[in-house]
Amino acid sequence: MSSLSVHGSSGLFLAAGSGEKKSTLLKQVAASARLASVQPASRLEVRPKPEMISTGIPAIDAISGGIPRGCLSEIYGPPSSGKTSLLLATIAVAARSEETCALVDCSDSFDPASGWAAGLHFKRLLWVRCGIAPKTGIRHSRQSPIFPRPVSASDKKTDSEFRLEQVIKATDLILQSGGFGLVALDLAGIGETFVRRIPMASWFRFQRAVEHTKTALLVLSDTPCAQSCATLILKLGARNQKSLPLVPWGAPTHTLLFEGMRVEAEIVRTRLERKPAQSLRADFLTEGVRAA
Repeated sequence: MSSLSVHGSSGLFLAAGSGEKKSTLLKQVAASARLASVQPASRLEVRPKPEMISTGIPAIDAISGGIPRGCLSEIYGPPSSGKTSLLLATIAVAARSEETCALVDCSDSFDPASGWAAGLHFKRLLWVRCGIAPKTGIRHSRQSPIFPRPVSASDKKTDSEFRLEQVIKATDLILQSGGFGLVALDLAGIGETFVRRIPMASWFRFQRAVEHTKTALLVLSDTPCAQSCATLILKLGARNQKSLPLVPWGAPTHTLLFEGMRVEAEIVRTRLERKPAQSLRADFLTEGVRAA
């Protein structure tokens, strides 16, 4: 870091009680050529707002504007909070706009029938299914750059660690290849203990990889994990469920048919606005999919 050199007598650096000496020092600093290019914060150029991808849910778009391109966005919430519904709606909108999308499915939980019901165009989707670790000591005991640990016969890698390694490696390859409008990482179903062990360096690397590109990176998890690397963070939670009585012949009288649930969304963090509004909330309704 460069510093400003002030030429003057040593008396200028005495106690600031003398007004004359203080004003002289300030004049010398103001006369420095290095300060000519310094602008006050009020005159700095505001970074333009990035292009947005619609989520397909008007209530979410109303408070967030959509998913920003060239940024890392995160959606988190407990199980059955509407994360998958929001993910499928976003991918469906992007695919209908001739965007090529990628879904890195950590738990291999993506349901094609639900995607079809959401209007997803599968020819525009790359589905990466992360499998479980093979039941061999060789693979389990390998030293991992993501989850480093001492290698021993009793210290074996869990399936969650193996899946997360596949997610990190697959995401690196997808972002480096380019050409995707939307890349989604579905970490739902992976325990908080393992998700929080993903190094911050990986999130920073992902964020830098999509910066100044047309790619929107979306992360779904049960708990927040990207933290300061995320430009937009949405928190989802289910308010109530909508069910109808189902009493076919021979079925218990207490049987209910799930019809949908009302979801509440809240903006936890955003860098899209210079002075963002606090605690923005929205509600939307997600419907159940009936098997044929």
